[in-house]
Amino acid sequence: MKPLLASEFDSFLKRFDFFKDGELQEISIKSLSEITLKLTTQDSAKDFDWVSITFEFSGVSDASLVDADKLHLVDMSDGILLKKDGTNFAFRIVNSTCYIKSSNLKFEEGQF
Repeated sequence: MKPLLASEFDSFLKRFDFFKDGELQEISIKSLSEITLKLTTQDSAKDFDWVSITFEFSGVSDASLVDADKLHLVDMSDGILLKKDGTNFAFRIVNSTCYIKSSNLKFEEGQF
């Protein structure tokens, strides 16, 4: 996993077209303050091949998550939002109640 800096958000989101029409694959609660979330999307840097991106949120201060058996129902047609909110990172799936606020954010690319 490598840190995702606020200064990289624009290029990161554009590379993956804001995760539009992607799929929420997995949410894992590691502890009260650590959550991982796995999405699949197309990568413009790889000729729009499908890839997986795993986000690791640590120092979680607030979250609204989706039950594992309902992940396939999450509408990803409008993608995600990422922003730096003071000292915290804010992640949200646009057409969903799913969001996470944390003090640290890392990501890892994987195969589809």
